[in-house]
Amino acid sequence: MIVEEKNYLYLLLLLPILVVLFWYMKKWQQKATAMYADKSLFALLSHSKSNTKEIVKLVLFLLTITFLIVALANPKSGLKTEKIKSKGIDIIFAIDVSKSMLAEDVAPNRLERAKLIASQIISKLQGDRVGIIAYSGSAFPVLPITTDYAVAKMFLKNLDPSIISEQGTSIDQAIEMASESFNKKSKSSKVLIILSDGEDHSDNAESAAKAVVGNEIKIITVGLGTEKGAPIPLRDENGEVVSLQRDKDNNVVVSKRNSEVLKAIAQATQENYLDGNNTKQVVDYIEQKVGSYQKTENTMVQISRFESQFQWFLGFAIFLVLLDFFIHTTKNKNLYHAKQ
Repeated sequence: MIVEEKNYLYLLLLLPILVVLFWYMKKWQQKATAMYADKSLFALLSHSKSNTKEIVKLVLFLLTITFLIVALANPKSGLKTEKIKSKGIDIIFAIDVSKSMLAEDVAPNRLERAKLIASQIISKLQGDRVGIIAYSGSAFPVLPITTDYAVAKMFLKNLDPSIISEQGTSIDQAIEMASESFNKKSKSSKVLIILSDGEDHSDNAESAAKAVVGNEIKIITVGLGTEKGAPIPLRDENGEVVSLQRDKDNNVVVSKRNSEVLKAIAQATQENYLDGNNTKQVVDYIEQKVGSYQKTENTMVQISRFESQFQWFLGFAIFLVLLDFFIHTTKNKNLYHAKQ
């Protein structure tokens, strides 16, 4: 089970506070009544009041609050499987997650801009299938090809340099992995979108691009950063800059975009290199290109997603409110008279 809005769960910390407040209220009532009558006399005067029922109502109240908070957090569980027909192409995003992508010569930094571009492109798609590969010193398959755009955006959001420990920019490995990820039997157009600063690339990147031409894979490259470059800030867990990336000679590293290698990769498949610093231009161009590619029908596409379960907790809360309405703090009159 996963929780969509975890922050609401912090409200559960109010429950022990409510219990303490109830306890103090009871103590205050006892002290207040002691000023007017002794304990035995007051018990005789308030014989119809049930302390047990008061506690039961408190428990019901706390449970109601608990269920409402959990409902607000929207827990999700299980998988829902849908089968639909779609017509589109196959697209894989290969996103550079090396430390150089943390340079801030584009706002907020190169990696966040790459994720924004990929997310906006996905929002424009209809019926196309998408996959995600992350790479730096090596390539890592983040998400297999799917039509579940919500899941794709969720995985995009969580990309950061920590998912791959080996540093570098192995574009060739990303290209090779993408080639293996595409369904070779499918007649759909296959597009690999590489988002990178092109820095510290391997010498085999252009050769890898030429090798996939026979598989009818088109590669569009998107360059992030500037030729002037910028230092790479290193942040703590609170997001505060604590230092700048330095080389072995303790000099501050200035990371610069290498547009030439990205242009060569795109040209190897007769496609274009795009300046990622202009988000709208990139998104508009790729949207237009996707529309021009040959599309085939995927007759049975399976989408699995977590189903919201908040309605159960909301229903329990409403039931407890109704139950509390029928419970009175007075004792059962028939039982009381029978004891008399």
